[in-house]
Amino acid sequence: MRMRAGVAAGHPSTTAAGLATLRAGGSAVDAAVAMMLVSCAAETIFTGLSGGGFATVVDTAGEVTCVDFFVAVPGLDGTSPGAGTAIEVSFVGQPMPYEIGPATVAVPGVPAGAHHLWRRWGRLPWADVVAPGLAASHGTPFPLTHAVLLPVIAPAMCVGDGLQVYRRPDGTLLQAGDRLAHPDHHHAYRLLAQDPEAFYRGAYADALVAAVADGGALSAADLAAYRVVETRPRQARFDEVTVHARGDDLDDLLTTLARAAGTVPGDPTTDPASALGLVEALRGPDRRAETTNVVAVDADGGACALTTSLGLGSGVWVPGFGVHLNSMLGEGELIRESLDPGLRMGSMMSPLVALDAEGAPVAVAGAAGGSRIRPALLQVLVRMLRGASPQEAIDAPRLNALPDLVRAEPGFSPAVLAALGERDPVAVAASRDPYFGGVSALSPLGGGADPRRSGSVALL
Repeated sequence: MRMRAGVAAGHPSTTAAGLATLRAGGSAVDAAVAMMLVSCAAETIFTGLSGGGFATVVDTAGEVTCVDFFVAVPGLDGTSPGAGTAIEVSFVGQPMPYEIGPATVAVPGVPAGAHHLWRRWGRLPWADVVAPGLAASHGTPFPLTHAVLLPVIAPAMCVGDGLQVYRRPDGTLLQAGDRLAHPDHHHAYRLLAQDPEAFYRGAYADALVAAVADGGALSAADLAAYRVVETRPRQARFDEVTVHARGDDLDDLLTTLARAAGTVPGDPTTDPASALGLVEALRGPDRRAETTNVVAVDADGGACALTTSLGLGSGVWVPGFGVHLNSMLGEGELIRESLDPGLRMGSMMSPLVALDAEGAPVAVAGAAGGSRIRPALLQVLVRMLRGASPQEAIDAPRLNALPDLVRAEPGFSPAVLAALGERDPVAVAASRDPYFGGVSALSPLGGGADPRRSGSVALL
């Protein structure tokens, strides 16, 4: 069955931009880039123009390419970062330390990644692809899930310009349906449409470097040296399909998926053996990072899954452009080895495509949620590849396996919870929660977007 053209993303405004781009004759990559740029204005608690990301692209000939435009480590001019400002936020009752400030800002990749993807696989004029993001920069509705999460991450977001962006005139935090906008954000989008290179050599680059001068390591040399990297995807077999992804993500999604093919024979929601096998496949540490994901398929069979992140946000904004800078150097979960200037930082992000024996896409998916990317994607993909529609797979309850605890959403059978509880303590959340990740996906059975992140789907 051929996949229907369509898009799925984490915000209704993001999805609407992708659908409009496809209707205008754009490719899947045009739609994905347009959605990414809208997300950088509409989903600023998750991503932004100063962030970085990854894409997995299937062209109309069936060739798969991975694109790395994640953040790089600054300091090529010999500057070392100063000390970050420690903050603490709590997710599902667990306090987690982070750092913000100029010292946490890494070299951004989103502007270069957007332009690179468009040059390689785009059809529409560049200005048309940027236009939805420009429109979104003037204001978009703040979703309920964002309003619920904002108080938790306020120590990182409500700093500097964020004191105005994320608060109402009376000083209270934004609520669902409020307008989210920075008064200068449109200047960044107009510049992106006119001169993407200015984000690395020019007026914006100069303003960025000046913004982090007090304690940051990012310099003009770091920006000028930044390059997007294309790689061949790595692969994993799952039943009768081949899953393609970058393969060097920090949590090794592909190996986990291949292992789960043998250890998760049934539905983990109702089958205790499958639930136990899932826990063993997923066992890993619990960490947090903010991300968002978009997927697109065009009428010619092209497909793109794309994930980006800002970290929690540094609390530093680029003057005159309204861009919140990333906090990747303050994200402890990303720092697992030495940080040499110019090298890419590690990431859990892993947008993917699954192809059948004839090389046709049968699933295009990605997830947000830091260390929950792997469990969220794995559980959704297993369900999809075994016959569930994307929305059914996304709506199903999820679990996350920590070293000494299993966290689960409501919906697992008593028999499953009892079997899990014989091995580990089990904490069942009160309701479906964004903690368990946000997935967007397309397949021949339709599209799906995560209600945990106010996601939406649109098909042609």
